[in-house]
Amino acid sequence: MPIELMPGGLTTRFAEDVCVGLKKPGQKELPSKYLYDEVGSRLFEVITTLPEYGVTRAEDRILEKHAREIADRIPHRVAIAELGSGSGMKTRRILSALSSRRHETRYFPIEISATALAACEKEVSDISAVSVVGIEREYLDGLLEVAARRQSNERLLVLFLGSTIGNFDPPAALVFLQKIRSMLEPGDFVLLGTDLLKPVPVLIEAYDDPLGVTAAFNLNLLARINRELGGHFVLPQFRHEARFNETARSIEMHIVAKQAQAVSIDASEITFAFRAGETIWTESSHKYRLPDITTMAAESGFECPAQWIDEEWGFAENLWMAG
Repeated sequence: MPIELMPGGLTTRFAEDVCVGLKKPGQKELPSKYLYDEVGSRLFEVITTLPEYGVTRAEDRILEKHAREIADRIPHRVAIAELGSGSGMKTRRILSALSSRRHETRYFPIEISATALAACEKEVSDISAVSVVGIEREYLDGLLEVAARRQSNERLLVLFLGSTIGNFDPPAALVFLQKIRSMLEPGDFVLLGTDLLKPVPVLIEAYDDPLGVTAAFNLNLLARINRELGGHFVLPQFRHEARFNETARSIEMHIVAKQAQAVSIDASEITFAFRAGETIWTESSHKYRLPDITTMAAESGFECPAQWIDEEWGFAENLWMAG
């Protein structure tokens, strides 16, 4: 099976985003996409196996049961662009269902993590009738590249699995989905994973597990800054914290300074001051109610012809069609 990798450089942007985020007045923040370097990607794979984190298992149950039904709703000539493929284990179910139709499927995993791309390509390399082109770019840049490669009479299926859409606040999520729609043609599809609202203690434990894997995942962002940008964060002087924002209906991950301190970063030639208890906001995960998903589809230019729900955890997989 042919495999191709399209690289993209992100180091300079990483340095710029870190500088801008740590200089923000009121609330320091860093983009969640930078959690997923080689170490972070491996830690996240461990998180998905923890009993407290049910998102991945819920989605896998849906795809195991309904992959063939999903495939049957997709035209035979299809290119698949996956935004944030991870290891590709869940996507394998969809690709296998599509390959059973004996029509060639072109699969484009889009990742900023070269490690995740390599793992994904290895995971799906044995599926017949599937060719893989890994794209090391950010989501929309990668999708634009895939759209430019569309062949005549070929539909596009965009996979945005897990609960990644929840990392955007609702207004930003809507803008993001509208941008996706602008790259699609009528009759193209999006398969969107959405984590549903559930009791706060369940959510807190899912993002602050007793083993401390999520804490290590979050704090690795500081370690990455140290490794790649010449940062001087002393990791034991910071701790992980998960909070529930009732107004936004989202879990927030923060890195909390245990004491007042100053941290310099060589790449930016700037020293950043931290007060005791001050935080860096690294990720949000918005939780949805079912009516929210229908509204979001309509407002971003899609219809929702099919939806599958895992009742055990509370997760919805949504098939949207561009109108």
